Amino acid sequence: MSRIVWDKTGERFYETGVDRAVLYPISSAGLYNKGVPWNGITGITESPSGAEPNNLYADNIKYLVLVGAEDFGLTVECYTYPDEWEECDGSAEIAPGVVAGQQNRKVFGLSYRTKLGNDVDGQDHGYKLHLVYGGLASPSERGYQTVNDSPEPINPSWEITTTPVDVPGYKPTARLIITSTKVDPAKLKALEDILYGTEDQDARLPLPEEVIQLLKPSVAVTASPESADATLFGKKVSDLQTNVAVGADSITGTLKNVTGYTEFSSKPAEQSGHYLALKFDVTPTDAVTTVELVGGTKGPVTLDADKNIVLLIKNNTQSVKVTSTKDGSSVTKTYALTNLTLES
Repeated sequence: MSRIVWDKTGERFYETGVDRAVLYPISSAGLYNKGVPWNGITGITESPSGAEPNNLYADNIKYLVLVGAEDFGLTVECYTYPDEWEECDGSAEIAPGVVAGQQNRKVFGLSYRTKLGNDVDGQDHGYKLHLVYGGLASPSERGYQTVNDSPEPINPSWEITTTPVDVPGYKPTARLIITSTKVDPAKLKALEDILYGTEDQDARLPLPEEVIQLLKPSVAVTASPESADATLFGKKVSDLQTNVAVGADSITGTLKNVTGYTEFSSKPAEQSGHYLALKFDVTPTDAVTTVELVGGTKGPVTLDADKNIVLLIKNNTQSVKVTSTKDGSSVTKTYALTNLTLES
């Protein structure tokens, strides 16, 4: 354990700016599959509301607190907006160049970026992507004034309410925030290719379930023979096996006939025989990894931080099954022992 230190170099963070806004009008299928750039954004103000506590009393004491549902709204300010915004603002083109107001307002999604800075990198430390779902704009006023010696463009703003969408395993939400410094760069690029489009596909706003699947940690596990110089349970690996190699789905090599392996097990029946020593490279390193000897009595056993194991092999019809799991993502590999030689 260590004492808390405040304001360490590189940990003086702040957030600033707003750019890369994209508007995603909803389609008739309920998808946000046609994004367009929104230039001229001057400010976005997020305004959560609700979640008010309701104190209940009983037996002359404060009995419990019920919390109301939380809502999410925002205000968008800009100098200009894309043509697609007019439908979202309750307008419809009734003839070329002629727009009628007071029409139905279209639901939309929105994405925008804010910058993350610190005392070392300045504003280039990272950024946050804000994804907003189920937006609905309220009517807004616009003030037109005569041009004078200090002209200024109009800067309209809209109050926006939202309707949450489903998030697997969590309460519905109207917004997601992705922090670039905490996401795998390759996965972040894949998400941005969806949000901003590519040469081959239009920009679209993925729903939370797709975002989760895209950004959740990918689990990988690779098996290999333990080093011949390593000592496991009091015996060197070179005394247990020779020429062991791990392929894509099988393990080959020779297992020696070992006796007196007392540190392997307290059971006499497990202190002699053929032993296979393996180690595993797991990504991410904190993924939970189990190993099972299929057709035997070993496992599944959860590996410790060393990520190695010794298995008592009875015959080469058995197989080794390894599974790594992290945050709902998992991978399983099975290695046949058919080509493994057991010395007599």
